[in-house]
Amino acid sequence: MTDDVRNIVLGVIAAGISASLGWLARTYLLRRRLRRKQAFFGLPTHSECLLVVNRYAGAEGSVHRHDVFALLELSALIKDCGAKAQIVTHDVAQQGFGDRTEFCVGGPTTNQRMAAHLRTLLPGVQVTVGGSGPDRVAYRIGPERYRMERGTAEYVLLARLTGNQEARPVFLFCGQRAITNQAAARYVVRHHEKLLRKHGNKSFCLLLKVVNSEAYGPDVVELVGDVTRAAQAPVPADPAPAPVPAPDGEGEGG
Repeated sequence: MTDDVRNIVLGVIAAGISASLGWLARTYLLRRRLRRKQAFFGLPTHSECLLVVNRYAGAEGSVHRHDVFALLELSALIKDCGAKAQIVTHDVAQQGFGDRTEFCVGGPTTNQRMAAHLRTLLPGVQVTVGGSGPDRVAYRIGPERYRMERGTAEYVLLARLTGNQEARPVFLFCGQRAITNQAAARYVVRHHEKLLRKHGNKSFCLLLKVVNSEAYGPDVVELVGDVTRAAQAPVPADPAPAPVPAPDGEGEGG
């Protein structure tokens, strides 16, 4: 074998080894990324999860189109993780949480299960139900109140909650309007790696603001802040009124 032939053979072998190592490295990184994604969402391969949907206010048995879009965003995510989804309506999802990952979509006024989750898992969140004016569907989290400006500034809670480290998470998409639910679903799909780096697999509750949805739809979203501590803290009881002192001569033993 001449030197030229030997160099060509060695070059081919080196190129093959490099290509194989590169393929193995890419495969390892992709699998590692998938495992981290599955761990964050609680969706190991072949597992099952719940998609809990609300109802379209004023139209029994139907779902708002933006909530349907939110379900499509989540369905693509679930498929990427190799899991399977079961869709149930909010009024028949009468089961505990932690055995399967749950994605619950809709505000407490149209989703009974969301209302139950807020009472149990996020007692510091209060939602104004009914009424009119700027306080309609306002959110109160701790001492702060967030009012909806329709089409201009609308708020949505995005929460990942677990009972313990072994339990599967519950994801809440609790918005003031259906379009904000879609915005929160899109936000968690796009930013789950950033959320994982910051929060790990622990519980968190974020408040997002959807900006100018009439012009930009669900695409322009601002992070207002991490409200986990305030949302999980029980609402303090109103202080009892101070006792009125009795007039002179009418006190005890008078």
